[in-house]
Amino acid sequence: MIQKKIAMLGMYAVGKTSLVKRFVSSMFDEKYHTTIGVKVDKKIITVRDQELMLLLWDIAGAEDHFTVPTSYIRGAAGYILVIDGTRIETLERGLELISQVENSLGKLPFVTLLNKSDLSDQWQLQDEDIARLTAHGGETLRCSALTGEGVETAFHTLAAQLV
Repeated sequence: MIQKKIAMLGMYAVGKTSLVKRFVSSMFDEKYHTTIGVKVDKKIITVRDQELMLLLWDIAGAEDHFTVPTSYIRGAAGYILVIDGTRIETLERGLELISQVENSLGKLPFVTLLNKSDLSDQWQLQDEDIARLTAHGGETLRCSALTGEGVETAFHTLAAQLV
């Protein structure tokens, strides 16, 4: 079995922890829990007849004057960048995080998740915003940690890039 470290990146309160919980345990918790430092979860999946153990590093949300410590990302095979579709400022911070990873570790495989698709009436991202993300490479997918929409697909999409 191959182990792959996956870093979960994004601004605070975009849903990184909720997405990991939905993927690993098929659960959603309405309460907001701030991640302090990093929390690691594991899930074994099969991609193209290959068993992978994903080590999901749920890293504390990047705030305005906080950059993710490179030591948390080092050794990652790839990352999932989470953007909250109801908060446009999370897009700008997400673009900064892509640059931070590339400057620190070079280009890594990644998938961008536009989370909270269940809140379509509060959606702030436009097609041109999404185009700015896709210009950096990686797939961009809509998802909802609440409903589970797109969550399995997102993690499997990244895992497929790693085998």
